[in-house]
Amino acid sequence: NDAPDKASRPWDRDRDGFVMGEGAGILFLEEYEHARSRGADIVCEVLGLGMTGDAHHITAPSEDGDGPARVMQMALETSGLKPEDVDYINAHGTSTPINDRIETLAIKRVFGGYASQLAVSSTKSATGHLLGAAGGLESGIAALAVANDLIPPTLNLDNPSDGCDLDYTAHHAAKRRVRVAISNSFGFGGTNACIALGKVR
Repeated sequence: NDAPDKASRPWDRDRDGFVMGEGAGILFLEEYEHARSRGADIVCEVLGLGMTGDAHHITAPSEDGDGPARVMQMALETSGLKPEDVDYINAHGTSTPINDRIETLAIKRVFGGYASQLAVSSTKSATGHLLGAAGGLESGIAALAVANDLIPPTLNLDNPSDGCDLDYTAHHAAKRRVRVAISNSFGFGGTNACIALGKVR
């Protein structure tokens, strides 16, 4: 993969690993009544979140997907959501064989048979991996997916790898009702975070 715009290929069998990116994203959080009283344009609501630290390995998640699965389950529980309430997952999706496979496994563990109906994508295919800034940017992208009912695509996904068989929204954005989105961020050293965002109720 020596073409820069094709190098980040989450879930693709021809991937070479992640591509570093540069940038940041910031979400402004405000108490609902305060935002409403000043006429703010409310993009979405933070429904819940999860954070775990499994300390499994400095760079690799555990083979059974326990850390990523637990953090997604925690985000659902703190939100009072059922798996079928979620419409979109902004995946950690690093374009590495181990992360892509294990995140897919973790999604299946948490969402069961409903996993195949979810829209999933990795925006790292467009932005690269921003490392410590990735979670902020990707949470913002998930918020915009909720606000605009639009799933961002996974670019460069031509040949899905073995075990990577979900709807990864390949190549093109998809217009779809997004009531709830979750955004995954899995860091070095086994730190995992997941935020659940939804339309304002």
